Amino acid sequence: MAEPVTLRDVAQRAGVHPATASRALNPETRPLVNEETARRVLSAAGELGYRPNAVARSLRTKRSMTVGVLIPDLRNPLFPPIVRGIEDRLAPDGYVVLIGNTDLDTDREQMLFERMRDRNVDGCILTTAQLRGSLLAEAAQSGLPVVLANRLAEEYSFPSVSVDNELGIKMVIGHLTELGHRRIGYVAGPQDVSTGLSRYQGFITSMEAAGLSADPDRIVFARAFSVEEGRRCCQELLASRPPCTAIAAGNDMLAVGCYAALDDAGRSCPDDISVVGFNDMPFVDRLRPPLTTVAFPHYQLGAEAAELLLDRMAGDGHPVKVLYLAPHLVVRGSTAAPAG
Repeated sequence: MAEPVTLRDVAQRAGVHPATASRALNPETRPLVNEETARRVLSAAGELGYRPNAVARSLRTKRSMTVGVLIPDLRNPLFPPIVRGIEDRLAPDGYVVLIGNTDLDTDREQMLFERMRDRNVDGCILTTAQLRGSLLAEAAQSGLPVVLANRLAEEYSFPSVSVDNELGIKMVIGHLTELGHRRIGYVAGPQDVSTGLSRYQGFITSMEAAGLSADPDRIVFARAFSVEEGRRCCQELLASRPPCTAIAAGNDMLAVGCYAALDDAGRSCPDDISVVGFNDMPFVDRLRPPLTTVAFPHYQLGAEAAELLLDRMAGDGHPVKVLYLAPHLVVRGSTAAPAG
């Protein structure tokens, strides 16, 4: 087998000192090198097929150039565009993303976070954080740069980026009341995550602002943001009396579960009951009927989270930033005026 090409080989081909070649090959230090010299070094590296030794570089710089990203459920179409936004923003700075799927299991979440730390990730983006879980406390104590994406944690000083959940739910209730709905049920997400809690709070305040009663008998709490839980919760709402004319769901997965429960009961959406989701995840416009839902820029959320993490890893003393992305309502075929 041929000997691997070394940094010294590149430097010799380019006619520069190895230290200069090293600076030219590193995007962070390339500005320190004359532009023509940098081009010559990069050209030499390409001609020779030089590949930097990542292990050696990490030992030298004390950076692994990897970032951990924990997501709760790979089956949820919401997360791929968020992860893509993270990857696309980190790649120009030389970082590679390690993805961990927690399957909504706190023990697995803890294990994955610890294993990522064992692999010396330079930072971590959490889309899984639970308000009362132990992970946030451990992350705060670890000293590792951490950013929350699609999550908030007021008790901890983590940078975060999320959609304005309460405003999104306000848009949902405004839309349904404009259509004439007064008996509105709600399938709430888990209350141990910020998205579930803030959207539930938004539902209560929006109903009160509209002069409507947020009847506890028309609110069911899901144990997870899943189709199965949406189906179970909707089945409970269908048994309420007097019946709901519309159901708002804490996210699109729960809304899809509502569709299933309506099918099971021989009910039609929106002729019998209107349904609204939250997230505008990919493909909900292909449902029958297409789902009315709250949209926000998933890719941008991931990119903004990565930007916050780069600031954090740079350690330049930036204040903790909490960003809220603006939602907007996408009206499709799953909502209509109440029958009769």
